[in-house]
Parts: sequence; C-alpha cells; structure tokens
Amino acid sequence: MTAPPTPSTASAAAAPAPVRPLDAVLGVLARLLTPVLVVNLVAQVLIVVTGGVVRLTGSGLGCPTWPQCVPGSYTPVVQQAQGWHKDIEFGNRMLTFAVGAAAVAVVVCVTAWVVRTRAPKRLLAFAAIPVLGVMLQAVVGGITVLTDLAPAAVAAHFLVSMVLVAASTVLLLALARPVAPASARVEVRAVVGALAVVAAAVLALGTVVTGSGPHSGDAATPSRFGFDPRTVAWLHADAVWLFVGLVLALIVVLRLADAAPRARTWARWLLVVTLLQGAIGYTQYFTGLPGALVAAHMLGASLLTLTVTGAVVAVTGTPWHALVAASTTSVATTSA
Repeated sequence: MTAPPTPSTASAAAAPAPVRPLDAVLGVLARLLTPVLVVNLVAQVLIVVTGGVVRLTGSGLGCPTWPQCVPGSYTPVVQQAQGWHKDIEFGNRMLTFAVGAAAVAVVVCVTAWVVRTRAPKRLLAFAAIPVLGVMLQAVVGGITVLTDLAPAAVAAHFLVSMVLVAASTVLLLALARPVAPASARVEVRAVVGALAVVAAAVLALGTVVTGSGPHSGDAATPSRFGFDPRTVAWLHADAVWLFVGLVLALIVVLRLADAAPRARTWARWLLVVTLLQGAIGYTQYFTGLPGALVAAHMLGASLLTLTVTGAVVAVTGTPWHALVAASTTSVATTSA
C-alpha cells in the first residue's frame, strides 16, 4: 500500500516547471510579432512617400555620389553646392536604416515565433524578404544616383518598393490572420489573377508617366524617358479603367460565388482605394501636376498595392494557412 503524499510532496508535484530565460525571451518576441509586422508594413509605405518628397523637391542628387554623400564624406558638408537639397536626400538615406531595423525585427520575431510554435521553418526564408529587399533597394538607390537619376533606375527603385509592400502585406496576413481560400471557383481565381497582372501594368505605366513628366528628381539637370507625357498618361489611364472594370467584376463574382466575407470586404476596400487614387490622378493631371497631389498619388499607389495584395490573398488563401493556424492554436492551448 502506497503512503499518502505529504503536503510538501504534493506541493512539489503541483508546482509548475521553471520557465527558462530563453523561453521567456522567445515568448515576448513571439507576442511582438504582429505589431512588428505592422510597423514593417507601415515603414515600407512611408519610405515610398519620403522618396517621393526627394524627387518632388528636386533633391535626388542632393548627395551626388554613393555610398558617400560627397567624395570623402558619408554625411553632407557645409560647402556643398546642393544647398538644402543635401539635407533632404541625406535624411531619406537615414530613414532607410529605420526601415532596415524594422525588417531585421521581423526576422527576429518570426524566428522566435517559429521556434516557439514549431511552425514550418520555410517561413524564415519568407520573413527574410523585407531585409533582402532593403539591401537591394540600397544598391538600386546607389545605381540611381550614380547614373544621374536615369528614369529606368528611378522606376526600378519605385517598383521594388511596391514588391516590398506586397510581400510585407502577405507576411502580415499569413502570420497574423491565416485563412483558407475564399473560393475554389475557377472564374473567381481567373478574375483575381487578371486583376493582379493589370495592377502590375498600371504601376509600371505610372513610372513611365512620371519619368516623362516634370518631376525628374533633379531640379538642375532633369532626366526623362523622352516619351510624350500626354500619350503615356492616357495609356496609363486606359489601363486604370481596365483595372476598375476588373475590381467591379471581382466584387460581382465574389458575391455570386458566395465567397467568404473577408474576401468581399477586401474587394470593397480595393474599390474605394482605386476610386480615390483615380480621382487624385485625374486631378493632378488637369491641375499641372502639383507636388502635393503627386505625393498623395504615390501614397495611393502604395495603398493600392496593399489592397490588391490583400484581395488576392483573401481569395487564394494565405501561404501555409493550415500549418500556421495549427501552430498558433497549439501554442494558445498550451498557454491556457
């Protein structure tokens, strides 16, 4: 016959296992995952706006070389001929480090979350995209300066930012709000696929319009594509109207297919952003491209990329949604 446990042995059996310091750190970092992903996405959008300010103020060559600001100095010097333009360009370069810090924080928090939840390790490679993108942007930005703001380099600089906004959106949705595909209907996936392709074309044509207009990025020696601004602007507008039609088609097919409410919500937000962006685009065209409206249009392009990505992900499902959701549920159950 086994002796009844004494109070001391019963207390020892009931005592929770000691929490290791590493486990505590991983827990804190994992809880910070969603806020860090949001900060990263916001930073990717804001750097587009500040880059637009550099271009609109003619400060693209405020630091006329790269990686230094001027030969022999990584920071602006008082006797620079570029005047106040050097401060705007250098300030934007410094903001790149803030965006890079947010991207590094994403890798750290995702790593902690994967270790703690035993989620698929392939997510670590996905989480590295913002960091690699910031590094790529630094190189593309350097090429842009060294080529005296060649329009093709400037366009590439902007389009890489759009890719980073899209990737950061997918990363946030995949880890914070994993969802299964909203619909398996072929027509729904066809419409959303066409929508993504036309959105990319709209953004690319937008860079051609900007590279053909007055805001080249350097007030002293403008560099442009050489296309007729009116012609490329209307070509861009034609692509936008095709895009609007696809957005409306997506709303209709999602309703007819009785798709998940989240996908329909994303589609409605996409329509709102599209209409606002179109209104800004036409207004800036007919008012002579004022700088404030051009900056708002660049912000709108970032938000359009975000909402297009959100709509596509809502329809097709987040990457590895079943595994991510299972890992999150498992940890929540264990913690409870």
